[in-house]
Order: sequence, then structure tokens, then C-alpha cells
Amino acid sequence: MSLTYKNLDQTESFIKLQRTVTPKLQNTLSANRVATYTAPISSELAYNYAAMPVNQEILELLAELANEQQLVDKYEDLLCGSYVNTGEQRMVLHHHTRGSFDTPVQVDGVDKDTFYQEQLYRVKEFASKVHSGELTGSTGKKFTTVVQIGIGGSDLGPRALFLALKELYPNHPMRAEFISNVDPDDATAVLSTVNVEETLFVLVSKSGTTQETLTNCELVQAYAKNRGVTDFVKHLVTVTSETSPLAKPGASLDSFYIDDFIGGRYSSTSAVGGVVLSLALGYEVFAQLVEGAHEADLLARNRDITKNAALLDALIGVYLRNICNLGSTAILPYSQALSRFPAHLQQLDMESNGKRVNRDGTEVTLPAGPVIFGEPGTNGQHSFYQLLHQGVDTIPLQFIGFLQPQSQGDKKLGDFTSQQKLNANLVAQIVAFALGQNHENPNKQFPGERYSSLIYGKQLTPKALGALLAHYENKVMFQGFCWNLNSFDQEGVQLGKVLTNKILAGGHGDSVLEAYESILLG
Repeated sequence: MSLTYKNLDQTESFIKLQRTVTPKLQNTLSANRVATYTAPISSELAYNYAAMPVNQEILELLAELANEQQLVDKYEDLLCGSYVNTGEQRMVLHHHTRGSFDTPVQVDGVDKDTFYQEQLYRVKEFASKVHSGELTGSTGKKFTTVVQIGIGGSDLGPRALFLALKELYPNHPMRAEFISNVDPDDATAVLSTVNVEETLFVLVSKSGTTQETLTNCELVQAYAKNRGVTDFVKHLVTVTSETSPLAKPGASLDSFYIDDFIGGRYSSTSAVGGVVLSLALGYEVFAQLVEGAHEADLLARNRDITKNAALLDALIGVYLRNICNLGSTAILPYSQALSRFPAHLQQLDMESNGKRVNRDGTEVTLPAGPVIFGEPGTNGQHSFYQLLHQGVDTIPLQFIGFLQPQSQGDKKLGDFTSQQKLNANLVAQIVAFALGQNHENPNKQFPGERYSSLIYGKQLTPKALGALLAHYENKVMFQGFCWNLNSFDQEGVQLGKVLTNKILAGGHGDSVLEAYESILLG
């Protein structure tokens, strides 16, 4: 099938959407709507959009838009190995790290599905040797702690996933910590809590040249040496590309490989997340996460938007951004385990679709990716919900909730358990945001018409978490296709790196840089 790439405002369906009248939730929200406006994410998760400003007419036009922009066809094209990353002339293959699809993808005679699965098998074998004590540190002590050193996609996703599952497995094999910020206080805070003789460090950098990551590795190595660990190689594994300087023999205990077709923010189901999660939680837990992600990937191929949650979530998001002109979205997980998940989504969404030019380099005429922020409930209720309820700006909301907690200690305190009280808060917020409250005192007036969706399931298991991860990855992908963006490069992070290197190299002759240097570099 021939694919056509065009900007959103060049589509007939978008012009039709501009003529629609946004329905009022106070007129449309009903019990029947709550029961029926749901789409599957996976066997463990669903997406409810009853409190979103859409009706049958708008849903039909969104389906028309999906067809006109060939969103599922472009996803299929991506899965087949087309070079959809136009900025870097690369394939986009993160879906293949968690399962195979109809068409094998080969590069220079290498089957990429086989390559990614071989790396995960090697991770499994390595984790088994560490857990059994077959592999030990330089002083012969068994590894009890794993510390991931990475930044951006090498930190945010894996860290969020580990925190999301560690309470479900309180007896997990190894403690896990993360060092990301080049601020030395970050590394020092972690190192002060570990025994380096019993610590395995995972250095993650695809290029092998990431300044912050290499700086932190040098700091860690110096710290370890001062505490008697002279053979640091026996405490270091790397996740990098096969051509990276980090991959040379003897530079580490072992190396696990990714390639240029796996973007950092999409890399959690590759060795980038696989090594640390398999060491900390056990490979079987990681394998279940990958299985859940693959299941969601397969469902995202459905052409019926009401049966494809990632596609529907993406289309409603485009409607909110470009018809309702709403520039932010709050991600509100009512699960403490997902405390760092909004931070991961900030990078995933804003680094992917925070663009001002389309995939051909032409300036777009409509705003694209929204600002993403969030905090777990109920903490957020006592923080920024005031603005969400009664502020001038309408900010769409995405709640995440589960019927059961991960912990086993949720007992009744009076008539209800803590989880029941948590979910009562979640339900109350959805309805309060949607319907508001009339009151004679203007200070107690709630306008309502604050839109929200709900992602929900029975419990935050590894499979559910994998599906949740894939849902957002695929939502962002579909929105990028809809806006005609390249969601898979990130030139916006490059200029600062160039200027940083210019400063550190000295002799740059830039008076403005030098003025700021005199303040902060001395």
C-alpha cells in the first residue's frame, strides 16, 4: 500500500472536526456511557474515555482521520523495518525487542528479532550466574546490589519500571539503585549507601560517549578504588552498541548490545532495561513485562479505533490539542508504585513530539505534543489539583488505577481498606472534574467540564506494567504520525551538548558564555 505523509491541517477529516461542537460532559456523562466507552489495552488493562469530550459524530470523524492519515498502515510499515526515522535515516525497531511480527527485519544479513532475543537470552544467563554466586566481585563477595549508571532513556524508563514492581516482589534477588545526574551529589548519595565489594554497576550508553554517564562512571570507579576495589572491571557490565568503545574486550565483565534502531526513550524492553530489571527482580519478572508489552503492541494493529486503545487515546489527544486548543496533559496514577512513571512519560512524549517541523523539515502550522506532568494520587490532590479544578486553564487528565494493591497488608480500617479509600478518591475526582459544583459562594464554585480518561486493571503486575508502557509508546507514535512528525529523533537535546563541550574545551571566545562561566565555573 502506498503511504502518503501530510500535515494534519491538510486532511479533510480535520477540517470536518473543526466544524464540530464540543459536547458538554454535564449533558452527556451517564452510567451507560461509563459502562460502554471502554477500549482494550491488553488482557489486563483497559482505557475508559467516558469523561472525554467526544460523541458518536466526533468518534466517527476521528476514525476517518485515522484512515486518512493511514495511522495503522504507518505502524505496519514501521514494524516491517522502513526507515521511518527520517531525521537520522534509521529504522525504528523497539517493538521487535519484545516479540516478532509478520515480516522478519534483516540488516546486513542479521535478523533483528533473533539479535534482540539473543541479547535477552544472554541477560537471562548472566543474571542466573550472578544470583547463584557463580559470578562474584573482585574480592570474592557475592553481588547483592546492582546500580545502573545512565541518563535519559537509560535511566527514566528502567527506574520507573523497577520502582513499579519492587513492592510486588519484596524478596527480589538484588537491591537496585540508579545514578543519572552528572551532579556529583547524585552519585555520592547512592554510593554512600552501598558496599562496593558487593555491587555490580551497569553502565548504559549506546554510543559509549555520553558525557554525563562516563563522568559518573569515572566518579564511581575512583570511589571503589578508594575502598579497596582495585579490579573495577569485575564490577562493571555495559549496555552499548557493538561498535562502541565500551564494547571492546576486557573493558568490562560483560557487554550486552543494542543498536541505532532502538531509541533511548523506547529502550526499556531491550537490554537497557533487561539487565538491571533481571538482576534486581529476576529474569522471569522481566519476561512477563515484555510479554505484556508485546500483547499491547499486537492489539495496537486493530483498525477499529474503539478496539484499539492506543490509537483511540492518541486521536482523542489530537482532538484535545488541536480542536480544543489544550496544551497540557496531567498523568495521575493512583498507585504509589508508579511514582516515577510520569517522569518517564515526560521524556517519552515531549522528546518525541515536542517538534516545530514535520518529518520533511517543514515548519508545522499546528501545535503538536503537549506538556506532560504528573504525580501519584492522592498526593497530587493536596498539591496542584486546586489549579486543575478551579484554575483558568483546562488541563486534560489521565488517571491510572487498580482494583487491588500490590502489598498484602491492606486490611480493613473500619469499614474500608486503604485501597478502597484510594479508589474512592480516584472516582470522586473524575466526577468532580467532569460535573463540577454550583454554589452561591464563587470561591466554592467548580466549573466542571474538566476532561479525563481512566486506564485501569485488576493489579499492577509485570504484564500489566508492560502493557501500560507499550500503550503510551504506541499512543505517542500514532500522534506523531497524525501530526506528520518524526517522533524518533531528538535534535532538541543536541545544542546544549555542543555548547557544553565548547565551554569545557576552553578558548571559545564567546562573551556571553564567558559571562555565565564567571558566575558558575569560577
